[in-house]
This record gives sequence, C-alpha cells and structure tokens, in this order.
Amino acid sequence: MTELRVYLPIADLQPQFAAYLSSPTRARAYPPFKGQNSLIIEVAPALSIHRIADLALKAAPDMEPGILFTERQFGLLELHADEMADLDTAGAAILKGIGAKASDQLAPTVLYHDIIEDLSDQHAIILNRSRDGSILVPGVALLIYEMAPALFACVAANEAEKAAPGLTINDVQMMGATGRVFLSGSVEQMTIARDRITEVLGTIKGRKG
Repeated sequence: MTELRVYLPIADLQPQFAAYLSSPTRARAYPPFKGQNSLIIEVAPALSIHRIADLALKAAPDMEPGILFTERQFGLLELHADEMADLDTAGAAILKGIGAKASDQLAPTVLYHDIIEDLSDQHAIILNRSRDGSILVPGVALLIYEMAPALFACVAANEAEKAAPGLTINDVQMMGATGRVFLSGSVEQMTIARDRITEVLGTIKGRKG
C-alpha cells in the first residue's frame, strides 16, 4: 500500500528557486529552468517512488525528472515541464495507479518562523559554513521558516520569491523530517515573504498527520 504524503504542483518556477533545484546536490537528472512548472511527489514506503516515476514518465514522456531520491522512510520525485498540462496528465496517472486523490496528501503544518533583523557578522559566518549557494551578509534581515512535511519548503521558497523578487534564497531544506527555508533581504521583503508563505500553506488541502 502506497501512502501519498505530498502531491505538490508548483506553477512558474522563479529564477532563484529553479537554479536551486538545478544544483548538483539536488538535481540528479534533468535540471529545471525558470518559467517551467513542477510537480513534486512524496510517498511511503520509499521504494514505491519508482512505481510513481514509471507511471508518470510513461503517461507524459516529454516531461523531465529532476530529482528521484529515496530516504530511509520516504521517496520523492520532482518532475518539470513547459506545460502544466503534461504534469496534470502525469499526476492523474500517478493518482490512479496508487488509488489516491491529491487531497489524500498530508496538510502542511507550520512549525516555526521568525525574522531576525540586522544579522550579526558572527551569525552570518556560522550560517555560511553550511551554504551551498547564496551566502548571508551581515546587516540583512533573515527569515527562517520551518514546516512539515519537508517538501512544502519548495512551494514556500518559490512563492516567497514571486511575492518579493528582490529577496535572496540562501537555503531550502526540502528533504528530511521537516522543511526549512532561509531567505534574506530587507525587513519589508521578509515580512512580505513570511506572510505569503503562511497564506499559501494555509490554502493547501490535505489530511492531518
């Protein structure tokens, strides 16, 4: 029995988030580009993600898989395409194949968020030791946001960039027990980003975990 944990379509990938998904440690197959659309699936048990990939790619072979990854408990797949219709076709095949509905996914839960103003230089240095991409600089405002399941960090980062395109995506932790985003910029930008993330997560339908 395959449990659907996340069924997450993301429209109009933004430049920074698309680049993040294309980084070598995340995109193990075909990298997505800005303006494309994405569908991200998480299931349990982990190895059932290979059946998900088979269903999707046979239903819409013009799509490209960006991430196919198995954790200890969960498997995840990221698909992207120029046309959302291709992702809709793939998604329908996936749901039919496992006997599920999109609303069977887990509803996102907000665990924590905070805006740290005027980031200190010592704090920035510590955080930058684990950065793969854009570094934090002293003096910015830092938005930290944590939610579960982890993959909802993806829509959080993409929607935040749409709402405040001048911000910097410093990190998106999309795998594991919880998801986390680290964004920086002005206090105004971080406030807009925080409010948009909270709004979007609140609209996603699903069951309680």
